[in-house]
Amino acid sequence: MTETQANPPTETTETENTGAESTAGATAAAPAPGAPTAADVEEALRDVIDPELGINVVDLGLIYGVTVDQNNHAVIDMTLTSAACPLTDVIEDQAAQSLEGIVAGQRINWVWMPPWGPEKITDDGREQLRALGFNV
Repeated sequence: MTETQANPPTETTETENTGAESTAGATAAAPAPGAPTAADVEEALRDVIDPELGINVVDLGLIYGVTVDQNNHAVIDMTLTSAACPLTDVIEDQAAQSLEGIVAGQRINWVWMPPWGPEKITDDGREQLRALGFNV
């Protein structure tokens, strides 16, 4: 399994969008040559734009971790700026579209602990928010 994790999740809800069943509890294996990595998935997720803020979910610091198993299924630990966000479906659809052709399937674990805060925004994200008139 290829893994990047900023903060370990402690509470999650899951949303899955796969063409086949994912392999839960898969053992770690070296990715096949040309297989997608967690970095590839994260890069593709830069195309997922938070509908309220207009900034991608990676630079907003909403991605807490990404794993890709040996079957090229991605699991994304992700949070939102608010647990009451009514636009999770939009973000899920964008994620599925951005990962199409990169992984065989994906699942989003909605992570609520630790809670998101503005300190999680990347420098690029801060620059983008400032350009939109936010004071961060």
